[in-house]
Formats: sequence, structure tokens, C-alpha cells
Amino acid sequence: MTGRGPVTGGPIAIDDTAPVGTAQLRWASRASTIDGIERELARIWTQSKRTVEVDGVEVRNIAARTSVMNLVVIAQQGEDGEHGAAIIGQLTGRHPSRTLILSSADPDGPGWLDARITAQCILPRADAPETCAETIYITAGGDTGRHLDAIVEPLLIHDLPVTVWWPGEARLESQQARDVLASADRLVVDGSSWRGDGLARLRELARVASTTRTAVSDFALARQSRWREAIASTFDMPEFLPYLRALRRVAVTYGTHDESGQPGRTNLVKPLYHVAWLASRLGLQVVKPLTPVAGPAAPFRPGVKPAPGRGYAATLRQGTTDVAVVIRPVLSTTPAGTTLRVELLCERRGSELRVDVTAEAESVGVRAWQDGVEILDRRFNAARRTEADLLAEAIEAGGSDQVSDDAVRMAALIAAAE
Repeated sequence: MTGRGPVTGGPIAIDDTAPVGTAQLRWASRASTIDGIERELARIWTQSKRTVEVDGVEVRNIAARTSVMNLVVIAQQGEDGEHGAAIIGQLTGRHPSRTLILSSADPDGPGWLDARITAQCILPRADAPETCAETIYITAGGDTGRHLDAIVEPLLIHDLPVTVWWPGEARLESQQARDVLASADRLVVDGSSWRGDGLARLRELARVASTTRTAVSDFALARQSRWREAIASTFDMPEFLPYLRALRRVAVTYGTHDESGQPGRTNLVKPLYHVAWLASRLGLQVVKPLTPVAGPAAPFRPGVKPAPGRGYAATLRQGTTDVAVVIRPVLSTTPAGTTLRVELLCERRGSELRVDVTAEAESVGVRAWQDGVEILDRRFNAARRTEADLLAEAIEAGGSDQVSDDAVRMAALIAAAE
């Protein structure tokens, strides 16, 4: 039987054909005030019967709420909310939460609020009770939409952690963001989705990490764990470890769709994070922040068509020795801003070590040359993680991740001297 609920909102009949372990909608209703939302939430969980009659048939009723956290999604665009809901749906049963998905509309009009309240449930196995969690979709207009914290605060389950996920363009310096983040334990963003080069937003994220109690998670940085593990594996070898303190050059190649080569048109967050992670782990200092390199492009590699621009350069310092940084574009069919290659050059006591790392959808490759002789060629199985994987990891992270925080702050320092 395919489920449906009453016109006024309420329980929805079970779909007997749905497989065990599949999330199903059990409740759907609407409200136009905060009090109305709270009443609908109370209705979901105060029903005492294990079954409810729908069209004269007794069916399984909503099971007990199993929320372990609050998840607040700030969706500036309607598609952000739809995308976020689809990702969260994949985590139902794994990380049950009270989820608020908030969008603003018509900021100059009168204040109004429209909310859709749902309960999604999963039956882990045939003889087990359902585990359920609520999702509240809220669109607010006028003055109501300008004060999202006033909507969020009364709807949180108190004493449970609060994660704010801000997909799309996160305006972290706005008063609205500061108000919402005041009650947040963690902020989740995707820096690779920011417009332009993304560096201004990156500096805002670094200020959140440095000046508030809110832990930060950036999908753009988390995705690079397989790159970091591959690089680290090279220097885990005792004969190569001394070279790590003799770094002289870091070059990161990224894909672009912009043939003009003008600065600021392609997101640089992911390529910059590679440099920032290395710099933060090795204790490097910023001597000269990232600046565009003037002049026509030089070919990067035979057979690869370069972008017209020469990219960006910075200078770091390791002890008393400068480390050159180059972030350069090539025209590519990959998503703009995608890292294509990371190259390290180390020079120690007249000997040179060159490390070259690349990645594909399911693997990462590492090659190394010592004084021109290839001494390492490895490929690791490491699939690119989905957004659902990354969101689950951020939720599970608990407190601040020092490595992540250090990389974010270092990236902001490299992006601009302040």
C-alpha cells in the first residue's frame, strides 16, 4: 500500500513494498508560526498508539524519536535546500537529527513564515522498531527572514550539539551568520563552491576558527585526505624523511575553464589547501602572500594545453631558507578549481628529491625521483568521497580538529597578508 496522509497534515501510511533499511516519510504537516511548528512536533511524538488507522486500515505508527543532534542548514538558494535535504536523507538512521532547513525570501516585504514538518523513519530490520527523526523546511520572508537565529533557537533540542551546514555561498561576516553561529558547535562549508577565487570567504572562515568556539569543517579540505596520506607515505620512508626539512618548492596545478587567465575567476581554495596543510605541518612562515604572476603563460607539460594566465606565486620560509610556491592553471574538463597535480622539490646536501602526486576517481598515484633516478612509483586505492560521507565525517568529528584548523588559518595567511 502506498502511503498518504490527511489533507490537514499528519500520519502517512506505511509503504509495505519499501525494503528494510530504506527511509520512508511517516508524517507531513504545515505551520505558519514558531508555536505552530512546536505543536506539530509535539503531535508527532505524543501519539501513544503503535498503529494508526488510515483509510480503515491499521498500519505501523511513528516510532520513538532518536535524535542525537541538531542540524541547521542555511540555504540561501532554493536549490541549496533541495540539495542539502537529499544529502541528509542518505544519513537517516545513521545520524538521526532534528534538521532545520532555512531559506530567506523577499527581504523587503512583510514578515511571514511557511514551514513543512516531516518525520522520516527507517526500519533497521523486520523485527526491530523504527528509528525516526524530524526535518523542518522553513521559508521566511521580510524581517522574519533577516533574523534566522530567532527561528532556530526555539526549535533546537537543547542539550544536544548543534551543527550548522552552510552549502553554497556562506556569508560568514554578516550579522545573520554571527547570530546563527552563536549557538553552533560546528560550522560545515564547502569552500570549493564559493564564487570567484573564494579567498575572501576563506579568510572569513579562518576568523570563525580563530575567534569563536565554533569548530569548522570544510568539505574542500576534507576531500584532500587521500592526497595528504599519499604525500605523507613518501616521507614515512626513513631514507626520505630528512628531505622533509629541506623543502624548496611546492607547485600545485589545477583545472580551469577560463581561457582569459584573468585572476579571480576560478576558485583557488582546493589548490591553496594543499600548500597550507604542508606549511602548517612543517611550521613554515609566510614571507610573501599569494599574488598573480604577470605575463603570458609558459607551457607546463608536453601535451597539456595551458591556460593563458601564469597562475599565482607566494614565498614561504623554512628556518632561514625560502620555499617557493606556485599555483598554476591548465585548461581542463574537470570541475574548475580541481587539483590535478602536487609537486614537491627538496634539496639536501647537494642531493635532490622530487615528489609528484596525482589523483583519479578511485586512486592516488605517487612518483619520486632522487637525483633524477626514479625510486618510487605507487598507486593507492582511495575513492573520492561523496558529500554524504563528508557530512557524516563532520558530524562525527566532535570537537575541533587541530590539523584542519591550522590548515584553514594558514591558507588565509597565504591568501593575503593581514
